[in-house]
Amino acid sequence: MEWRERAACLRVDPELFFPISNSGPTLRQIDEAKAVCGGCPVAEQCLDWALRVGVVDGIWGGTTETERRVIRGIKTRAAVQ
Repeated sequence: MEWRERAACLRVDPELFFPISNSGPTLRQIDEAKAVCGGCPVAEQCLDWALRVGVVDGIWGGTTETERRVIRGIKTRAAVQ
């Protein structure tokens, strides 16, 4: 995972990427985490890794837990067809 050495999140408090919910005041935290990912040169690799290993918690590659669940569902349906 040498891509992690170039990640924009290296200099950010890791707690930012692990919100406690998906609603209310936490939405601002999610937006802040996604903004860091938005400027990250390795966001795509980060998301690919999170999907491949099945990471459930946190913001990875600019996606929330819910968004990754949707992506996994789409990929699963596409593989079945």
